[in-house]
Amino acid sequence: MPVNQNIYPSNPKVRQLPIFLTGIGGSEYQYHIKRPEGYCWHQLLYSAKGQGCLCYDTVSIPLTEGYYFFLPADCPHEYYPVEGNWDVRWVAFTGFACPQILEELELTRPVCVRPEDGSPLEKLYNKLFIAQKTDHVHGDFTCSGLIYDYLLAFHKQVLDTSPSGGTDKSNILMPVLNYIDDNFHRDFPMTVLAELAGISPQHLCRIFKETMRMRPMEYLTCRRLSAAKSLLRHSTLPVAAIGEQIGFPDAGYFSTVFKRYEGVSPAEYRKNNV
Repeated sequence: MPVNQNIYPSNPKVRQLPIFLTGIGGSEYQYHIKRPEGYCWHQLLYSAKGQGCLCYDTVSIPLTEGYYFFLPADCPHEYYPVEGNWDVRWVAFTGFACPQILEELELTRPVCVRPEDGSPLEKLYNKLFIAQKTDHVHGDFTCSGLIYDYLLAFHKQVLDTSPSGGTDKSNILMPVLNYIDDNFHRDFPMTVLAELAGISPQHLCRIFKETMRMRPMEYLTCRRLSAAKSLLRHSTLPVAAIGEQIGFPDAGYFSTVFKRYEGVSPAEYRKNNV
């Protein structure tokens, strides 16, 4: 597909269809997009080459080559390139049936997925672009059906990355693990981690436990205690200050949790390991 081209259909007749294409395009030099009020249309985007980052709510997701991501209309977000050029292909759509369709597909929040085989989605994107670019008689109506197919194909990839699917679970957990490692010093709800994985909190707990042999919040505690042990060994910070730095503002609770996992208090651990 030619890059650096954006097309916005203008046939008023298609606006009567249940779902229709409102825009399609791509840029091999994607610039920083920041939409604090969201976008007026639903979007499906594809990271074709390079690397970018998607941010929404309190979530930041690294998007390498091969990632697809869905953004519902009016959802505040931003995305930008990381380390050089980022090639992004996108489609935008709307229609009176979209609320019901997206609700049934559980696509009411941003979702990211990296298919093992993205060629079916790529082919549908190319069909959309070619139909819109070359068929000036029926292209808009053809794209109505194709955007529906494209959405269903994306949804199938989302399902294939669920615990019942066969996709490598590391593809699901890696953004979650990275987020915990970068943010272990502060509190955040399970919903943030579930959004990163693109699955429900219940599914995330299940797949996390199957893979890591612990729940996400247990992993968070272990990550905090790992940082605490390093600070106890290599710094002179008071125990209470260390607890606060790693996410335990209550010194008593920090000591209780530390002893539960390590068998000794933080002070005893420091004494035995300095």
